[in-house]
Amino acid sequence: MNYLSQRRVALGALFFFMGICFASWAARIPEIQSKFQLSEGQLGTLLLCLPIGSMVGLPIAGWSVHHYGSRIVILICSFAYALTLPLIGLAPNLWVIVPVLMIFGMLGNIMNISLNTQALGFEDQLGKSILASFHGVWSMAGFTGAGLGAGMILLQFSPAAHYGVVALLSLVIILISQKYVLNDKRKEDGSGGLVLKKPDPLLLRVGVISFLGMMAEGCMFDWSGVYFKKIVEAEPELVSLGYVCFMGAMAFGRFVTDKAINRYGKIPVLQISGILIFLGLLLAVLFPSLYTAALGFLLVGFGVASIVPVSYGIAGRSKLYSPSVALAMVSTLSFFGFLVGPPLIGFIAEAFNLQVSFALIAINGLGILLLTSFGKQVFHGQENSVGT
Repeated sequence: MNYLSQRRVALGALFFFMGICFASWAARIPEIQSKFQLSEGQLGTLLLCLPIGSMVGLPIAGWSVHHYGSRIVILICSFAYALTLPLIGLAPNLWVIVPVLMIFGMLGNIMNISLNTQALGFEDQLGKSILASFHGVWSMAGFTGAGLGAGMILLQFSPAAHYGVVALLSLVIILISQKYVLNDKRKEDGSGGLVLKKPDPLLLRVGVISFLGMMAEGCMFDWSGVYFKKIVEAEPELVSLGYVCFMGAMAFGRFVTDKAINRYGKIPVLQISGILIFLGLLLAVLFPSLYTAALGFLLVGFGVASIVPVSYGIAGRSKLYSPSVALAMVSTLSFFGFLVGPPLIGFIAEAFNLQVSFALIAINGLGILLLTSFGKQVFHGQENSVGT
């Protein structure tokens, strides 16, 4: 295996470590709810700690990577992220777990920006798109983390012990991979800063596309099981079928996205993604039977798969801002989509029904198609910008 292949594996391993840490935390949420005797509403409030921390981390990530380079940020924050995970399981009360979860969310988003910045630099080194495959590795780590969590529960490991095992595994991955994380160029111009700047037309459009895609993704993460239970009326053992179809298609789709980008370009891939999101949700709404809804969710998974990697790939090559700052801008907009999507579904379902909610989210796919099909001059020079 040559050096470039080794570096690709090492960066993929770091994405894997990030995914398995997050999935491991999520796998034990019900036990954390029981430990602190939280109602659903109280648990929902506790879970807000992660997105709050994530939002705090975005401008810090843009500033720190811009001024110090992604390597040093990755090395410091990867160790901190891995070691914060066991602290969640060890937290004795809410006064401790609340700030720990905020720190966990903050470090996760700083790692997200710095690791994607490093991956974009590697893309330029290779001269072809590979970013989506790294996101595919993150998705596969989610499956692995969920399976590991189920095994730990079966073996009656406490959340603290479970998180400790994952932290040790993560530290091994970090130590092996760290020598392949290269120093990137630091910039001392005015394109970076702690406070996020106003995005230019390109970053604004890409941010809105990412916002719409992440809103659909958040909808599927939080409401697919409810949809199959209440609308599809699936048997209890098949309620998770829609979620599995969506997640499987999203993970697989991210490994295919790079080849599609290298062959057809970023804009056509985004256009097809918008169409798939629209048609998939429309199919699930109009024909809410088990197989048609599962097929619809499968199409949505394929559609959502490329939105964030392609958006990051375009943003990271902004001509006005450094990659880390541009990624932070787009991540901020997309993160709002992920944050407001699930509650919006609930509000609309309360006023009408869940099918109406999903039908409205389907319009997001049309929005992505329109934003990438009209005003294409905004994307000038970005269609096949890898390696430039």
